[in-house]
Amino acid sequence: AGAPGTGKTTLVQQMIFANATRERPALYFTVLGEPTVKLMRYQQQFSFFDKEKVPSAVRFINLSKEAVSEDLDAVLDRIVAEVEQSQPGFLAVDSFRTIGGQMRPGGGGAGDAQAFTELTEFVQRLSLQLTAWEITSFLLGEYQESESRHPVFTVADSILWLMDEVDRNSAVRKLRIVKARGRAPMPGLHTFRITGDGLQVFPRIPEQQRERPARDAARLRSGVPGLDEMLDGGYPQGDVVMLTGPAGSGKTTFATQFVAQGLVEGENCVVAVFEEFPDAFLERAKTPPVDFGEMIAADRLSLIYLRPLDLSVDEMLSEILAAVRRTGAKRVVIDSLSGFEIALAPTFRVDFRESLYRLVGALTGAGVTILMTAEVIEPFPGGQFTSERVSFVTDNILVQRYVELEGDLRKVLAVIKMRGSNHAKDFRLYELTATGAIMGASMEDYHGITTGVPVRNT
Repeated sequence: AGAPGTGKTTLVQQMIFANATRERPALYFTVLGEPTVKLMRYQQQFSFFDKEKVPSAVRFINLSKEAVSEDLDAVLDRIVAEVEQSQPGFLAVDSFRTIGGQMRPGGGGAGDAQAFTELTEFVQRLSLQLTAWEITSFLLGEYQESESRHPVFTVADSILWLMDEVDRNSAVRKLRIVKARGRAPMPGLHTFRITGDGLQVFPRIPEQQRERPARDAARLRSGVPGLDEMLDGGYPQGDVVMLTGPAGSGKTTFATQFVAQGLVEGENCVVAVFEEFPDAFLERAKTPPVDFGEMIAADRLSLIYLRPLDLSVDEMLSEILAAVRRTGAKRVVIDSLSGFEIALAPTFRVDFRESLYRLVGALTGAGVTILMTAEVIEPFPGGQFTSERVSFVTDNILVQRYVELEGDLRKVLAVIKMRGSNHAKDFRLYELTATGAIMGASMEDYHGITTGVPVRNT
């Protein structure tokens, strides 16, 4: 069920072409909504539409003549005759709403009540026939949620509701499993897109119920000279790392070196970028001796570019998880959360914290170590380290900032948080060079660092 244009026809035909065979064919009945020739003209543009299956495995039949007469007995007789002739395994009626006209329960006059009674009886008889034939049937209709008393919803074993939600200038397609007899459907609204391959659904809650990989005490080297010393040997494997700082402070450089170090040690990696095009990222990501282009060609590094507007968290998660499973990646970089939030459709930005929690849970459940970057305009002295207020989902937080030191603008870094691990408590200078970031001396001889203008101790 759903409004016109939400993808009902495409979804059902996609399922039918995936399952119908010569031995178990499918009958697709069109009624008044769209002529058969017109429907096939557009549906065959999808990759799932197999011309070789028409009409041997998938047969299209038009019921317009019977539907126009409003003779429900004639409609049922035609369906029964076609089924007995073809012995199908699948059947679809598109659109079921046009059978019996626009009759609604609770109509005004006696004629409406009589018509609704006849429609109810027709639906019951059709349901009994379909059950007796053991046919998997799909009934499509342009119904409103207020019409839940329509008899078709009573006999249906499963109800899928498709919708196209508009929020300001954004439109997002969503699907909800309203009813599924004998099953425990995944709750909530699940986003989906219609592409040249048909519908692609992105479940709202990823598979976090499965057994999670065991954690060990291994440390992953950061790739930044001097940083592992501050981290008591490196990032704990399987942790979530947040690297925050102002523009130009080197967040992407630190993330790139983290990836390069993993590739050097034989660990495959996934990088999701939002703030620049992949070519620009690769041009900047020069970390000898690793060639990111060669690593991508060898399928050891997957570079995901997710910048389109109206993106959902589940869509991004699907892309990243697919890349992780394909490459067997152990390190994932998201650069950056700030760009990711902007790319989201407005309807998802409201629940950004909850969405990020699900995202992190799914990725760590896959056994990977995650490094996320986030831009913060001024992390001190107010104490706000992450503009997204999502520090609760992280295991480690590293903060970068600028300070004025003897008339020069310098960069410093501090490790704010490491769960279950020792770490350095001091600020340390660092430099961004042609080959990457290098940690420098400790600023233990200075005070007032968080003010941005440190003063040497006397």
